[in-house]
Formats: sequence, C-alpha cells, structure tokens
Amino acid sequence: MLDESLLDTPEALSGADRFGLLRGVAESGARVRTAARSAAEAGIPGLTPDGRPRSVLVAGPGPAASCVAELVGALSGGSCPVTLIPPTGVAPLPGALRWTLPGWTGPADLLLLAGPDGSDPGLAELVEQAYRRGCAVVAVTPGGAPLAEAIVQARGLAVPLATTPYDAEFDVEGAPPAAPGTLWSLLIPILALADRIGLLTAPPDALNHLADRLDQLAQRCGPAVATYTNPAKTLAADLAEALPLIWTEGTVAGAVGRHFATVLAGLAGIPALVAELPEALTTHRPLLSGSLAAGADPDDFFRDRVEQPAALHARILLLRDRREPGPLSATRAANALANECETAISELGPESGSELESAAELLAITDFAAVYLALADTE
Repeated sequence: MLDESLLDTPEALSGADRFGLLRGVAESGARVRTAARSAAEAGIPGLTPDGRPRSVLVAGPGPAASCVAELVGALSGGSCPVTLIPPTGVAPLPGALRWTLPGWTGPADLLLLAGPDGSDPGLAELVEQAYRRGCAVVAVTPGGAPLAEAIVQARGLAVPLATTPYDAEFDVEGAPPAAPGTLWSLLIPILALADRIGLLTAPPDALNHLADRLDQLAQRCGPAVATYTNPAKTLAADLAEALPLIWTEGTVAGAVGRHFATVLAGLAGIPALVAELPEALTTHRPLLSGSLAAGADPDDFFRDRVEQPAALHARILLLRDRREPGPLSATRAANALANECETAISELGPESGSELESAAELLAITDFAAVYLALADTE
C-alpha cells in the first residue's frame, strides 16, 4: 500500500531513503556532465573513424545494458542494427555470467560494453573473442578495473565510468542492483561515440543541454514539490495498488517503457506489463475485461480497509515520444478502449525538444516515480 501522505513529507521520504535513491536520480544531470568529460578525456572527440560500422553489439550485466542498447537503437533511427548480447550463466553474479559473440561478428562490427563493475571475467573473455574476430571494442567501466586492462590489451578504448562519492551506499547488502543515475554514466560516453561515428546526433552542446534538462526535471520532480504539481509523485499515486499496463507509442517511448517496467520491479517490487500501440489494444484488451478490470470486483462495503486491501485492478500508462499525438496516432483508440472498459488511464509525453531530450524527460519522471513508489510503500 502507498502512504500518500508520506509523498508530501520530504523529511519522511529522506528517512525512508536508506540507499540514497532520490539523490541518485536527482544527480542525473551532474552524472551526464561528468560522463561527457570522461568521454572527452578518453579521446572520443579526436577519433577518426573509418566509417559507420556494419552493426553495433552491446553487452553488460544488469538492466542498464539492455536500456543502453534500446536507446541507442531508438535514437539512431535504424541507421545501423543495434543488438543486445544477453548473458548466460547459473546466477547473475560476477564470474557466473558469460557472453558469446554472434557467429557473423567480424572486423566491420563494433562491440560496446557497459561494465559498471569492471571485474566480471565474462566480459574480459568477450573482449578476447572480439579481438580474435578483429571487432572494435569500446567499454565504459571503472578506470583501472580488470575489464579496462583487458580493453587496453585488445587495443580497444576504455572510458572511465563517471561516479559520485555516494555510489558506495549501494555496495551494501539489500541495496538495489544499480543506483539510479548509473544508466547515464554508461549511456553518455556511448552516445558521444555514436555521434562521432555518425550513428546519431549527440554533440557536446546537445549533452550540455541534456544535463540542464535533467537538472530542471529534478527540480520539478523533487521531494519538496507537492504531489499536485509534481509529475513523478502524481504518476506514483496513479500507479499505486494497481497493475500498470504500460502502452508506448514511438521507439524512444518503447525503450523507456520497458526500462520503467524493469525499474518498477527492481526498486518498488511492482509487476508491470509493456506493449506497443496499436498492438496493445489487442493483446491487453482481455486484461481490461477480465478479473483485473476496474468493475470486476466491486468494493465490498463491509470490507475491513485496514486488514483487507482493495482488489488489484489494471491501470493504463500511455507513454508517447511526442507531447501531442499525430494524425496516425493510436492514442484516441487507446482512450476509447479505456473508457469502454472503465479503466483509468494516465498519459505522459515530453515537452518540446530533441529525441534525446524527450528520452531524458520520460526517463527522469518514470525513475522518480519508481523511487517514490519504493519509499512510500507501507507494507
């Protein structure tokens, strides 16, 4: 259950925040600036690429690598195939994970490693595979880590991971797998590289604007801002005690929606289902008319509201790449289906800006919402 009164009590939120989750997501803008400096100091602006790679492969532990791959693919607009290499292994622990290059990988391809730990021997073995195939390798990983040394030996490029003094708070038992904001530390150097080789547009000025946008969003979504004017707190209150059905429209929104579902599970312990429009109208329709429908289990007047929680119902979150739907948008059909099934729907779209800034806005608001849901959970 969500304690909504706690949402508007900054001191209580701070007391419940044992791992610095709010600080982690609020410092995303600072991480972007630090990561951009790390990329520049590593020599990315001075690279003279031979041309656009045939394909880009992304590998790394945890959910951040998947989001990096999806965002790079979405922001590149299909200019180059971007593929995530999923790990295998008996447990999601350093030393237990292994990655294998596709059989077709060769000198025309580029391998990007998102290694926030830097000590996983599975990634070092992947670097050796890439070296034998003649595949170029770039990694974002802590400086001096075994992975960074393996990259240097393979004549690749290692970019030091941007960190903050507070990251150590997450290296304790019970902490989430990655601090909010780590995604930006991994993503920004990769975006700078992708800009340099012509996959997408992310010059230094754009990264500076991105950091400023994230700072502005941190002010809008911060714990001191009341729920009725705070988009992240409003979203958290909407999704509390519900099964979120995350419907996305647009490639960037699709990547953010899948990331949000992962963060909801990992931080707040809330399951969510993701589908893209217009297919979501077909695949999720049974959920809106079955046992999870809003009217499937009318509230019992005699129910003990302390001991017996309300029945779980579906709630739609519509994520869009654009603030206003275009003429070919399925948004109207989505709202019509929600009204037909008497299901509540929340909509979230970015303000004006580039695709990169749109992604940043959607990521920031949903990350803040997941943190608020985690901190205000009274169970």
